[in-house]
Amino acid sequence: MRILITGGAGFIGSNFCYYLKKKRPALQQVVLDKLTYCGNLDNLKDLRGARGFRFIRGDIADRKSVVQAMRGVEMVMHFAAESFVDRSLHQPVDFVRSNVQGTQVLLDEARRVGVKKFVQVSTDEVYGSLGARGKFTENSPLQPSSPYSASKAASDLLALSYYRSYGLPVVVTRCSNNYGPYQFPEKLIPLMISNALEGRDLPVYGKGLNVRDWIYVQDHCSALEAVLRKGKPGEVYNIGGDAEEKNIDVVRSIIKILDVSPQLIKYLPDSIRPGHDFRYAISHAKLTRQTGWQPSVSFREGIEKTVVWYLDNQPWWQKIKKRAAFKAFYKKHYKTR
Repeated sequence: MRILITGGAGFIGSNFCYYLKKKRPALQQVVLDKLTYCGNLDNLKDLRGARGFRFIRGDIADRKSVVQAMRGVEMVMHFAAESFVDRSLHQPVDFVRSNVQGTQVLLDEARRVGVKKFVQVSTDEVYGSLGARGKFTENSPLQPSSPYSASKAASDLLALSYYRSYGLPVVVTRCSNNYGPYQFPEKLIPLMISNALEGRDLPVYGKGLNVRDWIYVQDHCSALEAVLRKGKPGEVYNIGGDAEEKNIDVVRSIIKILDVSPQLIKYLPDSIRPGHDFRYAISHAKLTRQTGWQPSVSFREGIEKTVVWYLDNQPWWQKIKKRAAFKAFYKKHYKTR
Protein backbone atom coordinates (compact mmCIF):
# COMPACT_ATOMS: atom_id res chain seq x y z
CA MET A 1 0.00 0.00 0.00
CA ARG A 2 1.24 3.49 -0.86
CA ILE A 3 0.54 6.79 0.93
CA LEU A 4 1.13 10.30 -0.38
CA ILE A 5 2.36 12.73 2.28
CA THR A 6 2.18 16.34 1.14
CA GLY A 7 4.47 18.76 2.94
CA GLY A 8 6.52 15.85 4.23
CA ALA A 9 9.71 17.92 4.42
CA GLY A 10 8.11 20.31 6.90
CA PHE A 11 7.87 20.09 10.67
CA ILE A 12 4.86 17.86 11.35
CA GLY A 13 5.10 16.10 7.99
CA SER A 14 8.68 14.91 8.50
CA ASN A 15 7.90 13.73 12.03
CA PHE A 16 4.95 11.80 10.64
CA CYS A 17 7.16 10.17 7.97
CA TYR A 18 9.51 8.87 10.68
CA TYR A 19 6.62 7.79 12.87
CA LEU A 20 4.98 5.90 10.02
CA LYS A 21 8.24 4.25 9.00
CA LYS A 22 8.58 2.85 12.51
CA LYS A 23 4.91 2.03 13.06
CA ARG A 24 4.03 0.70 9.59
CA PRO A 25 7.32 -0.11 7.81
CA ALA A 26 5.65 -1.96 4.93
CA LEU A 27 3.70 1.15 3.91
CA GLN A 28 5.37 2.89 0.93
CA GLN A 29 5.73 6.65 1.35
CA VAL A 30 5.68 9.27 -1.40
CA VAL A 31 6.51 12.77 -0.18
CA LEU A 32 5.48 15.78 -2.26
CA ASP A 33 6.99 19.05 -1.08
CA LYS A 34 7.68 22.38 -2.78
CA LEU A 35 10.62 23.07 -0.44
CA THR A 36 9.58 26.62 0.36
CA TYR A 37 11.34 28.51 3.16
CA CYS A 38 10.18 26.03 5.85
CA GLY A 39 10.53 22.83 3.78
CA ASN A 40 13.88 21.23 4.50
CA LEU A 41 15.40 18.11 2.98
CA ASP A 42 17.66 17.86 6.04
CA ASN A 43 14.50 16.88 7.94
CA LEU A 44 14.32 13.67 5.87
CA LYS A 45 18.00 12.78 5.68
CA ASP A 46 17.53 9.47 7.52
CA LEU A 47 14.73 8.39 5.17
CA ARG A 48 15.96 9.42 1.74
CA GLY A 49 17.27 6.41 -0.11
CA ALA A 50 15.40 4.03 2.17
CA ARG A 51 13.39 1.26 0.60
CA GLY A 52 9.77 2.22 -0.01
CA PHE A 53 10.45 5.97 0.30
CA ARG A 54 10.27 8.44 -2.57
CA PHE A 55 10.64 12.22 -2.58
CA ILE A 56 9.17 14.47 -5.26
CA ARG A 57 9.81 18.19 -5.33
CA GLY A 58 6.61 19.83 -6.51
CA ASP A 59 3.81 22.27 -5.80
CA ILE A 60 0.40 20.99 -4.67
CA ALA A 61 -1.19 23.77 -6.73
CA ASP A 62 0.54 22.45 -9.86
CA ARG A 63 -1.57 19.69 -11.38
CA LYS A 64 1.33 18.03 -13.21
CA SER A 65 3.24 17.59 -9.95
CA VAL A 66 0.19 16.19 -8.21
CA VAL A 67 -0.60 13.76 -11.05
CA GLN A 68 2.95 12.44 -10.84
CA ALA A 69 2.85 12.08 -7.06
CA MET A 70 -0.59 10.46 -6.99
CA ARG A 71 0.33 7.45 -9.16
CA GLY A 72 -0.43 4.21 -7.35
CA VAL A 73 -1.46 6.06 -4.18
CA GLU A 74 -4.23 4.63 -2.01
CA MET A 75 -4.12 7.11 0.89
CA VAL A 76 -3.29 10.82 1.24
CA MET A 77 -2.07 12.64 4.35
CA HIS A 78 -2.30 16.33 3.46
CA PHE A 79 0.06 18.50 5.56
CA ALA A 80 1.27 20.96 2.91
CA ALA A 81 0.22 24.50 3.77
CA GLU A 82 1.37 28.02 4.40
CA SER A 83 1.04 28.04 8.16
CA PHE A 84 2.36 31.11 9.98
CA VAL A 85 -0.16 33.74 11.08
CA ASP A 86 2.35 36.61 10.96
CA ARG A 87 3.27 35.86 7.34
CA SER A 88 -0.39 35.60 6.35
CA LEU A 89 -0.95 39.18 7.54
CA HIS A 90 1.53 40.42 4.93
CA GLN A 91 1.15 37.86 2.11
CA PRO A 92 -2.43 36.50 2.20
CA VAL A 93 -2.42 35.63 -1.51
CA ASP A 94 0.20 32.91 -0.89
CA PHE A 95 -2.06 31.33 1.71
CA VAL A 96 -5.09 31.26 -0.57
CA ARG A 97 -3.09 29.76 -3.42
CA SER A 98 -1.47 26.99 -1.39
CA ASN A 99 -4.09 26.21 1.23
CA VAL A 100 -7.23 26.54 -0.89
CA GLN A 101 -6.25 26.09 -4.53
CA GLY A 102 -3.62 23.48 -3.71
CA THR A 103 -6.10 21.47 -1.65
CA GLN A 104 -8.61 21.60 -4.51
CA VAL A 105 -6.06 20.18 -6.96
CA LEU A 106 -5.22 17.37 -4.54
CA LEU A 107 -8.88 16.54 -4.00
CA ASP A 108 -9.53 16.40 -7.74
CA GLU A 109 -6.66 14.00 -8.35
CA ALA A 110 -7.47 11.89 -5.28
CA ARG A 111 -10.98 11.50 -6.62
CA ARG A 112 -9.67 10.60 -10.08
CA VAL A 113 -7.44 7.78 -8.82
CA GLY A 114 -9.96 6.58 -6.22
CA VAL A 115 -7.99 6.89 -2.97
CA LYS A 116 -9.31 4.96 0.03
CA LYS A 117 -8.66 7.70 2.61
CA PHE A 118 -7.84 11.43 2.35
CA VAL A 119 -6.84 13.07 5.64
CA GLN A 120 -7.00 16.87 5.63
CA VAL A 121 -4.68 18.02 8.43
CA SER A 122 -5.95 21.33 9.80
CA THR A 123 -5.77 23.51 12.88
CA ASP A 124 -7.81 24.59 15.90
CA GLU A 125 -7.30 28.18 14.76
CA VAL A 126 -10.26 27.80 12.38
CA TYR A 127 -12.49 28.07 15.47
CA GLY A 128 -11.20 31.51 16.42
CA SER A 129 -10.69 32.63 20.00
CA LEU A 130 -12.10 31.16 23.22
CA GLY A 131 -13.00 32.95 26.41
CA ALA A 132 -11.62 31.91 29.78
CA ARG A 133 -13.60 28.65 29.90
CA GLY A 134 -14.65 25.74 27.73
CA LYS A 135 -13.04 23.83 24.90
CA PHE A 136 -13.51 23.64 21.16
CA THR A 137 -15.47 20.64 19.94
CA GLU A 138 -16.11 19.46 16.42
CA ASN A 139 -19.45 21.32 16.56
CA SER A 140 -17.90 24.67 17.44
CA PRO A 141 -18.56 27.35 14.79
CA LEU A 142 -15.77 28.33 12.43
CA GLN A 143 -14.69 31.89 13.24
CA PRO A 144 -11.16 32.34 11.82
CA SER A 145 -9.34 35.53 12.77
CA SER A 146 -6.41 35.66 10.32
CA PRO A 147 -5.90 35.06 6.59
CA TYR A 148 -4.06 31.87 7.59
CA SER A 149 -6.90 30.40 9.64
CA ALA A 150 -9.48 31.59 7.10
CA SER A 151 -7.63 29.78 4.32
CA LYS A 152 -7.51 26.60 6.41
CA ALA A 153 -11.22 26.83 7.22
CA ALA A 154 -11.93 27.20 3.50
CA SER A 155 -9.83 24.16 2.65
CA ASP A 156 -11.54 22.11 5.37
CA LEU A 157 -14.98 22.95 3.98
CA LEU A 158 -13.81 22.25 0.45
CA ALA A 159 -12.50 18.83 1.51
CA LEU A 160 -15.76 17.95 3.29
CA SER A 161 -17.73 19.05 0.23
CA TYR A 162 -15.88 16.43 -1.84
CA TYR A 163 -17.16 13.78 0.56
CA ARG A 164 -20.72 15.04 0.37
CA SER A 165 -20.74 15.76 -3.37
CA TYR A 166 -18.57 12.95 -4.73
CA GLY A 167 -18.23 10.39 -1.95
CA LEU A 168 -14.47 10.95 -1.63
CA PRO A 169 -13.48 9.37 1.74
CA VAL A 170 -12.25 12.57 3.38
CA VAL A 171 -11.48 12.99 7.08
CA VAL A 172 -10.57 16.37 8.61
CA THR A 173 -8.37 16.70 11.71
CA ARG A 174 -7.91 19.90 13.70
CA CYS A 175 -5.01 19.97 16.10
CA SER A 176 -3.77 22.29 18.83
CA ASN A 177 -0.30 23.89 18.82
CA ASN A 178 2.48 21.43 18.02
CA TYR A 179 6.08 21.55 19.22
CA GLY A 180 9.08 19.24 19.00
CA PRO A 181 11.99 18.32 16.68
CA TYR A 182 12.38 19.97 13.26
CA GLN A 183 10.03 22.90 13.94
CA PHE A 184 11.03 25.93 11.87
CA PRO A 185 12.62 28.53 14.20
CA GLU A 186 10.14 31.31 13.45
CA LYS A 187 7.57 29.62 15.73
CA LEU A 188 7.40 30.44 19.44
CA ILE A 189 9.16 27.50 21.10
CA PRO A 190 12.10 26.97 18.69
CA LEU A 191 12.56 30.75 18.41
CA MET A 192 12.78 31.11 22.19
CA ILE A 193 15.17 28.16 22.51
CA SER A 194 17.49 29.27 19.72
CA ASN A 195 17.45 32.95 20.71
CA ALA A 196 18.20 32.04 24.33
CA LEU A 197 21.15 29.92 23.23
CA GLU A 198 22.41 32.86 21.16
CA GLY A 199 21.87 35.36 23.98
CA ARG A 200 19.30 37.29 21.91
CA ASP A 201 16.08 38.97 23.01
CA LEU A 202 13.05 36.73 23.55
CA PRO A 203 10.18 38.65 21.85
CA VAL A 204 6.78 38.16 23.50
CA TYR A 205 3.55 39.79 22.30
CA GLY A 206 1.62 41.79 24.90
CA LYS A 207 2.19 40.45 28.39
CA GLY A 208 2.38 36.86 27.16
CA LEU A 209 -1.01 35.98 28.66
CA ASN A 210 -2.42 34.37 25.50
CA VAL A 211 -3.17 30.69 26.15
CA ARG A 212 -2.48 27.78 23.83
CA ASP A 213 -3.15 24.06 24.15
CA TRP A 214 0.20 22.41 23.38
CA ILE A 215 0.78 18.92 21.98
CA TYR A 216 4.09 17.15 21.48
CA VAL A 217 4.45 16.35 17.79
CA GLN A 218 4.80 12.59 18.36
CA ASP A 219 1.41 12.56 20.07
CA HIS A 220 -0.07 14.33 17.05
CA CYS A 221 1.52 11.74 14.76
CA SER A 222 0.02 8.87 16.75
CA ALA A 223 -3.40 10.55 16.59
CA LEU A 224 -3.13 10.92 12.81
CA GLU A 225 -2.18 7.28 12.43
CA ALA A 226 -5.24 6.35 14.49
CA VAL A 227 -7.40 8.49 12.18
CA LEU A 228 -5.80 6.87 9.15
CA ARG A 229 -6.85 3.46 10.46
CA LYS A 230 -10.16 4.16 12.19
CA GLY A 231 -11.38 7.61 11.17
CA LYS A 232 -14.81 7.68 9.53
CA PRO A 233 -15.14 9.43 6.14
CA GLY A 234 -16.98 12.72 6.30
CA GLU A 235 -16.06 13.29 9.96
CA VAL A 236 -14.01 15.96 11.75
CA TYR A 237 -11.72 14.96 14.63
CA ASN A 238 -10.16 17.41 17.09
CA ILE A 239 -6.70 16.56 18.45
CA GLY A 240 -5.60 18.22 21.70
CA GLY A 241 -2.75 17.77 24.12
CA ASP A 242 -4.52 18.57 27.42
CA ALA A 243 -1.75 21.09 28.09
CA GLU A 244 -2.96 24.69 28.29
CA GLU A 245 -0.12 27.11 28.92
CA LYS A 246 0.23 30.89 28.80
CA ASN A 247 2.85 32.03 26.30
CA ILE A 248 4.88 33.70 29.03
CA ASP A 249 4.91 30.48 31.07
CA VAL A 250 6.20 28.58 28.04
CA VAL A 251 9.01 31.11 27.69
CA ARG A 252 9.81 30.92 31.40
CA SER A 253 9.96 27.11 31.20
CA ILE A 254 12.58 27.38 28.48
CA ILE A 255 14.53 30.00 30.43
CA LYS A 256 14.56 27.71 33.47
CA ILE A 257 15.71 24.63 31.55
CA LEU A 258 18.50 26.55 29.78
CA ASP A 259 19.38 28.56 32.91
CA VAL A 260 19.49 31.92 31.12
CA SER A 261 18.46 35.35 32.37
CA PRO A 262 14.77 36.37 32.39
CA GLN A 263 16.05 39.80 31.36
CA LEU A 264 16.20 38.46 27.80
CA ILE A 265 12.40 38.70 27.57
CA LYS A 266 11.36 41.61 25.34
CA TYR A 267 7.67 42.56 25.43
CA LEU A 268 6.13 43.84 22.19
CA PRO A 269 2.78 45.67 21.86
CA ASP A 270 0.06 43.13 21.18
CA SER A 271 -1.54 45.62 18.78
CA ILE A 272 1.17 44.96 16.18
CA ARG A 273 -0.20 41.46 15.62
CA PRO A 274 -3.81 41.80 14.37
CA GLY A 275 -6.08 38.80 14.84
CA HIS A 276 -4.11 37.50 17.82
CA ASP A 277 -6.59 35.08 19.41
CA PHE A 278 -6.59 35.06 23.21
CA ARG A 279 -7.09 31.39 24.01
CA TYR A 280 -7.28 27.99 22.33
CA ALA A 281 -8.32 24.78 24.07
CA ILE A 282 -9.53 21.69 22.30
CA SER A 283 -11.45 18.58 23.29
CA HIS A 284 -10.28 15.26 21.83
CA ALA A 285 -13.18 13.33 23.40
CA LYS A 286 -14.62 12.25 20.04
CA LEU A 287 -11.29 10.90 18.79
CA THR A 288 -10.67 9.10 22.08
CA ARG A 289 -14.15 7.61 22.06
CA GLN A 290 -13.88 6.27 18.50
CA THR A 291 -10.20 5.22 18.37
CA GLY A 292 -8.95 5.00 21.97
CA TRP A 293 -6.23 7.59 21.31
CA GLN A 294 -4.91 9.70 24.20
CA PRO A 295 -1.96 12.13 24.42
CA SER A 296 0.90 10.48 26.29
CA VAL A 297 3.54 13.21 26.66
CA SER A 298 3.06 15.90 29.33
CA PHE A 299 4.11 19.46 28.53
CA ARG A 300 6.94 19.32 31.07
CA GLU A 301 8.32 16.12 29.53
CA GLY A 302 7.80 17.37 25.98
CA ILE A 303 9.44 20.76 26.47
CA GLU A 304 12.47 19.15 28.08
CA LYS A 305 12.79 16.73 25.14
CA THR A 306 12.43 19.61 22.72
CA VAL A 307 15.09 21.76 24.38
CA VAL A 308 17.49 18.81 24.37
CA TRP A 309 16.83 18.22 20.65
CA TYR A 310 17.64 21.85 19.77
CA LEU A 311 20.74 21.69 21.94
CA ASP A 312 21.89 18.53 20.17
CA ASN A 313 21.03 19.82 16.69
CA GLN A 314 22.35 23.36 16.71
CA PRO A 315 23.82 23.18 13.16
CA TRP A 316 20.30 22.40 11.87
CA TRP A 317 18.71 25.62 13.15
CA GLN A 318 21.83 27.78 12.89
CA LYS A 319 21.91 27.10 9.15
CA ILE A 320 18.31 28.29 8.83
CA LYS A 321 18.78 31.42 10.93
CA LYS A 322 21.83 32.48 8.90
CA ARG A 323 19.78 32.70 5.71
CA ALA A 324 19.16 36.20 4.39
CA ALA A 325 15.42 35.50 4.07
CA PHE A 326 15.15 34.51 7.73
CA LYS A 327 17.09 37.57 8.86
CA ALA A 328 14.82 39.80 6.77
CA PHE A 329 11.73 38.15 8.25
CA TYR A 330 13.03 38.52 11.80
CA LYS A 331 13.92 42.18 11.31
CA LYS A 332 10.52 42.94 9.79
CA HIS A 333 8.48 41.21 12.49
CA TYR A 334 10.49 41.98 15.62
CA LYS A 335 13.42 44.38 15.27
CA THR A 336 11.60 47.19 13.46
CA ARG A 337 8.71 47.02 15.92
